[in-house]
Amino acid sequence: MAIPNSVSSGSTAAPVAEKTTKTTTSRLKSIFSGSVGNMVEWYDWYVYAAFSLYFAKVFFPKGDTTAQLLNTAAIFAVGFLMRPIGGWLMGLYADRKGRKAALMASVLLMCFGSLIIALTPGYETIGVGAPILLVFARLLQGLSVGGEYGTSATYLSEMATKERRGFFSSFQYVTLISGQLIALGVLIVLQQTLTTEQLNAWGWRIPFAIGALCAVVALFLRRGMEETESFTKKKEEPKESLMRTLMRHPKELMTVVGLTMGGTLAFYTYTTYMQKYLVNTVGMSITDSTTISAATLFLFMVLQPVIGALSDKVGRRPILIAFGVLGTLCTVPILTTLHTIQTWWGAFFLIMAALIIVSGYTSINAVVKAELFPTEIRALGVGLPYALTVSIFGGTAEYIALWFKSIGMETGYYWYVTACIACSLLVYVFMKDTRKHSRIEND
Repeated sequence: MAIPNSVSSGSTAAPVAEKTTKTTTSRLKSIFSGSVGNMVEWYDWYVYAAFSLYFAKVFFPKGDTTAQLLNTAAIFAVGFLMRPIGGWLMGLYADRKGRKAALMASVLLMCFGSLIIALTPGYETIGVGAPILLVFARLLQGLSVGGEYGTSATYLSEMATKERRGFFSSFQYVTLISGQLIALGVLIVLQQTLTTEQLNAWGWRIPFAIGALCAVVALFLRRGMEETESFTKKKEEPKESLMRTLMRHPKELMTVVGLTMGGTLAFYTYTTYMQKYLVNTVGMSITDSTTISAATLFLFMVLQPVIGALSDKVGRRPILIAFGVLGTLCTVPILTTLHTIQTWWGAFFLIMAALIIVSGYTSINAVVKAELFPTEIRALGVGLPYALTVSIFGGTAEYIALWFKSIGMETGYYWYVTACIACSLLVYVFMKDTRKHSRIEND
């Protein structure tokens, strides 16, 4: 009996190993495809902000600078307002039809949005049709980005193995930041190779055309992704609407709102708003503020997988608490000191210190949210409350900061950010560590 047993054991060992290798390879390929698509989407999103100075006058009547600025700001706001709708619609689609289908639809919407902006004639050619098409394109992009977050967070978290889920899900913010850096890089290259007149006339269309082309490539890559096991193992369609099912998880919904509030406000403060802060408040040149922003963003991007991997060892909750404590204690001192700094390196080190703290949120927030919800409502549960919170706190960060400055109480904004982080800290303290209590493990 001993000989047949050992032969039997040996005969089954090879197929099991082969299957594991194949699964790991396909998993990594799918994670890569999902991450690249996320990068393309965020590139397209940030290109609008990076090049709005050049194309605003093309889409609106000449000679009315105030109207141009107001309309450009309104269209920017529309993009943020559409993000919760995108999180809702794409979350429903992802939980009904699959993560892969929703990710493909998301990148397709972004492709159309960028293509419309790249090809739309100016106001002088088609009149009011130009701003209308610009608004429509931004609506598509807002829907796309709003739907991308929840679906990609769900996909990366479900596709990764339990032991490395924090590491792989951290690439969502790696690709988000890299999209912003690439948009900034394209702007710098075009500024160096084209004249200002060329950029104003037609050069601003180039980055949108690049974005549309890259979206097609991302769509092709996402076609080869595998669906997650968590979704494919669903036994049957839910007997009630997904929104009703979602409402049965109020604690999880409020947890997403609470843990997002402080983190997203800090993220937008030290990334999107910081370039303007360095110019308007610190008094640095536009060139210095741009290079500082690019350098700190690059290092910030590199930090994400490092801290994500750390969360796989020590847990998610200790890292979130570290962000909450340090953010609450250090925000006012950092911004107050930054106000008085006049050197490039001084500003760099202060902003970098702030971003190291913020990494405690950005690197793992996606996986934490995904681990809170069951399979049938995971994409919707992550995407909808996150998009609402980002629109309220992230989308208004710059406006509130400038409002405090306009009334001569700029330090009021420092305390506002501190208070929001402190509120999130309370959530971190009382929530369970999702690494140990993950709903993904129950799929």
